[in-house]
Amino acid sequence: MNKNIQTVIDYHERTKHSSKRYAKSLGYMDWANQPDPYRSYKNALHVKLPIALENITPPYHTLFEDALPSAPLLIDSISQFLQFSMGLAAIKSNGVDEWALRCNASSGNLHPSESYLILPPIRHISHQTTICHYAPQNHSLEILCDFDSKIWETLPKDSFFVALSSIVYREVWKYGERAFRYTNLDAGHALRSLQISAKTLGWHYKYLSKTSEEALSNLFGFNQKERFGESEVPDMFLLITPKKYTDAVDISPLIPNTFNSSANNIAQTYQDWPLIEEIQEATFTCKKNEYMPATKILFKKEPTKEAKEVILKRRSAQMMDKKDNKISFEKFKILLDCTKESFTGFENQINLVIFVHNVEDLKPGLYIFFRNEKYKNELQSLMHENFLWQKISENFYALTFGDFKNISKNISCNQSIASDGAFSLGMLSPFAKEIVQHGAQRYKELYWECGAIGQQLYLEATSLNYQATGIGCYLDDVFHTILGLQSNQFQSLYHFTVGKALLDSRILTKKVYQER
Repeated sequence: MNKNIQTVIDYHERTKHSSKRYAKSLGYMDWANQPDPYRSYKNALHVKLPIALENITPPYHTLFEDALPSAPLLIDSISQFLQFSMGLAAIKSNGVDEWALRCNASSGNLHPSESYLILPPIRHISHQTTICHYAPQNHSLEILCDFDSKIWETLPKDSFFVALSSIVYREVWKYGERAFRYTNLDAGHALRSLQISAKTLGWHYKYLSKTSEEALSNLFGFNQKERFGESEVPDMFLLITPKKYTDAVDISPLIPNTFNSSANNIAQTYQDWPLIEEIQEATFTCKKNEYMPATKILFKKEPTKEAKEVILKRRSAQMMDKKDNKISFEKFKILLDCTKESFTGFENQINLVIFVHNVEDLKPGLYIFFRNEKYKNELQSLMHENFLWQKISENFYALTFGDFKNISKNISCNQSIASDGAFSLGMLSPFAKEIVQHGAQRYKELYWECGAIGQQLYLEATSLNYQATGIGCYLDDVFHTILGLQSNQFQSLYHFTVGKALLDSRILTKKVYQER
């Protein structure tokens, strides 16, 4: 077996939580060395972006109909695109400390994901092509370099590129060896945040899956180690266009000048985690594989509130109200159906195993929802033979009935949020075959898909006046045993819960960017 593939499989096994032991971490919070949540670049030119809070956005439900007119590419539209995806959503305060929440969800609110843009000449930004870093703390662009490029002549007018990268150490500081999983879930959250924000402007996105991490590292200068105190790894690369664009994209004309800026160190001292370095190296790609393309899925939704309101009010519930957690079957099905879209542009791989606690017209029990029903026969042969496989609706089956509240709580590291909501779920992924067939980098891509599903569930729940929480702490193989899975052909990569949140009245919410 390929060494990198073996590293991935070993890493995944080693970082599982179980009832006997959790994955290795520091064991305490080293507050004195908490990483800086904001990346900045010394000597970079700063361009303040206009605050977009007063901008009118379309109703949330219209974003999924692909019928919105396209906004022109201006500093104002770039500002809205970034603020409602990677920007700050609220400031929380307990009267002593304050902390920022962002539009994109993140494990532990640690935010390892960074965003970069490659822009054509735009008034009030630059008269040349620019490579910029987005600084969410003060909502500005840091121009890392500018140069002349003819690439825009080959693309639709008002096109630009956006990239996501990860600073894994922000998660390592708290979560130790399991942090690589969370980092890539967060990358998926960030990806879906960018896609949704693009939709509010009528823009289309093309996931440039063939661009390797090596090429992106060269393009954005991450391979220039002297400019970084810790590693920053490129993840995803998207082309944003005013209309759907299917042609191949050649990024070779994007040849930047020398970078004159250097990144801030996010910590004073760093913990040493060799396993993290091994898995980062094993999943770094020099060449990307091709996957089966996805089928575009559009579906009608009931009218709902303004998109901006949904995006800014998304929260991770800390506690669920077990006395008020019922959801109608209609809304429950909307939440499932909203995940059908392929968020990465590839054929869906992740299916949802659901603990139903309090859904009208459904018996409590264990269910499965297929985002890709081609896996149904294989899973049916691998799971417990006494499962019912009773079809409830399209792609949705009952496996067994009963009260799974205590079981779901136990699986989720004894967290009551998994049992006190209307339902919770595990995202089940084909695992060993996918990684062997497509290479070690597939490990990250599967997590990206899970994170994007999670971000979509967050937004959909918010639009329906429910709340949600992503759960990264779960007992991996306890969940697999409940399903009857005995090998690594399928693995659960992310858990999630939806219900009515109990709010802490002692925590105050303040508006963002008031100093602007």
